[in-house]
Formats: sequence, structure tokens, C-alpha cells
Amino acid sequence: MPPLPTTNRRRIAGAAALALAAALSLTACGSGSGSNSNSAAAIVSKEASNSPYQGTVLSKHFDKPDLTLSDTSGQPFDLRQRTAGKTTLLFFGYTSCPDVCPTTMGDIGVAMQKLTPEERAKIDVVFVSTDPQVDTPKVLRTWLDSFDKDFIGMTGDLTQVKAAARSLGILVEDPVVNKDGTVTSSHGAQVLAFLPSDDKAHVLYLSNTSQDVFAHDLPLLAKGVPA
Repeated sequence: MPPLPTTNRRRIAGAAALALAAALSLTACGSGSGSNSNSAAAIVSKEASNSPYQGTVLSKHFDKPDLTLSDTSGQPFDLRQRTAGKTTLLFFGYTSCPDVCPTTMGDIGVAMQKLTPEERAKIDVVFVSTDPQVDTPKVLRTWLDSFDKDFIGMTGDLTQVKAAARSLGILVEDPVVNKDGTVTSSHGAQVLAFLPSDDKAHVLYLSNTSQDVFAHDLPLLAKGVPA
């Protein structure tokens, strides 16, 4: 079956769709794997004609992970507690990723700049490192600042990171040191949006989500519009 065209059609995915999309979009940044994840997700998804969102609307609403790691100032950051009651965009990745991670964070950063200050204040964008040995708080802060100085970074125990990602159907593998000394961290490349009404994930954005989709959806997310 040829890949289905990538569009901004609104879709609703069940738990099986999320798990399949997560598994198929596991990407060792720079390897090009996971390129058919959107078409695979589309095959197991159903159209949602009544959703205002252009991202993938989930029929199963995932709990925000119970995760405490170091933030970019080296202080403990309790994800649930510190983002409670705010729209939260959560992404797992690593700073030396050559493509998916910077592209995704860059697109979100540009879309965030289009919001009003009031809207921006209602959204937390959280990046959790899948390569904590390299991504120290200082390294993470410097990298995130290139996209948006308000982005939140979390780094620490990889076992906790993997468990948190797994609870969302996102796969994270141990980093691999290549012969040239570079590090490859294979990880699911989805962004999950948690709404402030219940702190659960309602909308999913796959790795090739366009900047325009984020720009369309972020004002809705800031307002906590039901998916």
C-alpha cells in the first residue's frame, strides 16, 4: 500500500493507534527511520469531523507522567506539580539530535512567538532529555534558549525517563555511542498536548507536523478548548 498523503485533516486515534504510531516513529535522529509513521497512524485512525484541532485527537486520554528530574537550573522539577492546571506540550529527545528534535522544537518555538503574552503564559513546553549523560542542565538550557527562553528542560535518571515515556506509548532506547564518538538516541518523536482541565493528553503531534499546524492549534490549547 503506498503511503497516504500527509494533510492537515483532523483525526482521532485510539490507544492502539497511539502505540502503533509511537513504535513506528521511533527514530534514531538522523537515520530517517519512522518516515511512514503518519501514514501508518492514518490507517488505524478515524476521521474526527467535529474537532477544532489539526493535530491527532486521542480517544484515550493519557495521564501526565509522574516524573521528577532536574530542571536547567539543577533543581528538582516535578512535572505534574509544576505544570498542573496549564496546557503542557511534552516532547522526549536529546540536544545532539541532528534533525527531528531541533526541527520540532524550532517549529513550536516559532508558533509560540505568534501567541499573545497572555496565551503564552498559559502554555508550558517541556523537553525531556533521552541522553541525560550528555545533556547536563547547562547544556540543555543553552540548547533550549536557541528556540525559546521559556522552554522547560528536564534531565536525569534515564530509567525514569524511559518509564515516563512508556506510560504514554512512546519508546525510548538507551543511547548508543558511535565509533566517531557521536551519540545516537533512538526515541519516539511525538509531542503530546495535555489540557489544563484534567492534566491529561488529548492531542498528539507526529514528527513531521508542520509549523502551521502548531500555529493553528496553540491558541486553542491555550484556551483549553476541548478536543
